[in-house]
Amino acid sequence: MTRPASPCPLTSRTAAPLSGTVHVPGDKSISHRALMLSALAIGESQIDGLLEGEDVLATAGAMRAMGATIKRDKNGRWYVHGVGVGGLLEPETALDMGNSGTSTRLLMGVVASHPITATFIGDASLSKRPMGRISTPLSLMGARFSGAEGNRLPMTVTGLYPAVPLEYRLPMASAQVKSAILLAGLNTPGITRVIEPIPTRDHSERMLRGFGADLSVEEVDGVRIISIHGEATLNPQHIVVPGDPSSAAFLAVAALIVPGSNIVIENVGLNPTRAGIYTMLKAMGGNIEYLNPREVGGEPVADIAVRYSHLKAIEVPKSIVPSMIDEFPILFIAAAMAEGKSTLLGLGELRVKESDRIAVMAAGLKALRVTLEEKEDGLIIEGQAGNLLGEKEKQVTVASHLDHRIAMSFAVAGLVSKGGVEIDDRRPIMTSFPVFTALFKELGAEFEMGVSA
Repeated sequence: MTRPASPCPLTSRTAAPLSGTVHVPGDKSISHRALMLSALAIGESQIDGLLEGEDVLATAGAMRAMGATIKRDKNGRWYVHGVGVGGLLEPETALDMGNSGTSTRLLMGVVASHPITATFIGDASLSKRPMGRISTPLSLMGARFSGAEGNRLPMTVTGLYPAVPLEYRLPMASAQVKSAILLAGLNTPGITRVIEPIPTRDHSERMLRGFGADLSVEEVDGVRIISIHGEATLNPQHIVVPGDPSSAAFLAVAALIVPGSNIVIENVGLNPTRAGIYTMLKAMGGNIEYLNPREVGGEPVADIAVRYSHLKAIEVPKSIVPSMIDEFPILFIAAAMAEGKSTLLGLGELRVKESDRIAVMAAGLKALRVTLEEKEDGLIIEGQAGNLLGEKEKQVTVASHLDHRIAMSFAVAGLVSKGGVEIDDRRPIMTSFPVFTALFKELGAEFEMGVSA
C-alpha cells in the first residue's frame, strides 16, 4: 500500500443526522498479535477479519522477512504458515514499521530471545517515539539494543538464545511492554513473569493461551501476575478478529453529538480491558445500547446502538485510563460538546504517542474556540453544551502531526462546527482505519477530499 508523496487534506462540515448500520474493520491490537503468533506456530493458521491497515501490514511484512509465509485470498481470509518458536530467520534488510509503535515494540520482544539481529526503522512520527521502556526489560533478558539518541529508531536489536527468564514489575501501565516481555518469554527457558499493578488490555494473554502456550494469570492483593513457560510450542489456529472498538468510538461519538443521529455499529469487540470509552460515554449520558452480546474468538462482542444525546461533563477516574488510552482524543471532542467542565487527567502517556496528543488536541480545540486548561497529564475542558464549535463561516485548519487519531478526531469535530474543519493530511488515517471516510459516507456524512499538492 503506497501513500501519495504529499499531504492530502480532508474537510468536514456540519452534518445532517447520521443514520444506518455499519461494520467496522477488525481490531488492530488483535490483528497484530494474530499475525505474530501465527508466524510463531508450527503449521498453517487462518485469520478472518484481519484489519488491512498500514500498521498491520507492517507486521505482516516483518514476519515474512523473518521466514513466515503469509498470503491473502480473494475473499479476505489470511493464511499464515509459521516457522515455530525459535525458528525465525534473520531479516536480510531493515524492518520498516511505518507508523506502527505496536508492531515495533512487540516485535522487539519477539526478536529479543531469538539468535538473530534485526534493525527497526519507521516514519518521521515513529522515529520520534522513545523505545526505552521496551529496551530496559528486554536488555535484562540478554538482548542488546543500539539506537538513535534517546532510545529512538532506527534501532538494531540483537537477540540472545537462550535468553534469561525475567520477573519484571511494570513501572507504568503498558500493554505493549507487557506483551513484548511475554513474547520474549516464549523462547526463553524457564518461567518469565510480568507483574502488572494496573490491569491493561489482555489480548496477548488470551491469544497466547489460545495458541497453546503455558500461561497463567493470578491476582494477589489487586496486582496481576502473568507467568509464561518457555520454551513454548504454539499450535496453528483459526482466528476471527472482532471489530475494533477504538475505530467504532469515532462513529459512536459522532452519533452522540450530531443532532438527530441514530446508528448501529456491528460486531464491536468489547473486551473489558478495552471498553472504557463506552463506559465513560454512558456516564456522560450517552444513549448507548449493546445488542446481541456474544463471544467471537474468545473475545466479548456486541452490536452497538448509538443515538444523539445531551452529554454532561465528567471526571474520568484514573483507574479506567489504561482501558481507553487510545480513545482520549475522541473523548476530548465529546467533552467539548458536553455541558459543564470535564476533567481528563492521568494521561501522561499521551505525550509520547504518535504525537504529543495532549498538546495537539489542545491546540486544535482552542482553534475551535473551546475553553480549556492544559495540564502536564491531561486537559480540563469547558464544554459547549451542544452548541457548534468554532466561528461562523470561518474554517479551521488542524495539523494532524502524522497522527491518525488526531486526524479522525478533528474530522468528527468538523461535523459539529460552524465553519468546517480541514485536516492538513488524511494519509495517517490509512494506518488504522482505511475505510473511515467510506463508513461515514454510508451514514450520511460528506467529507471533501483534497488532492495531493
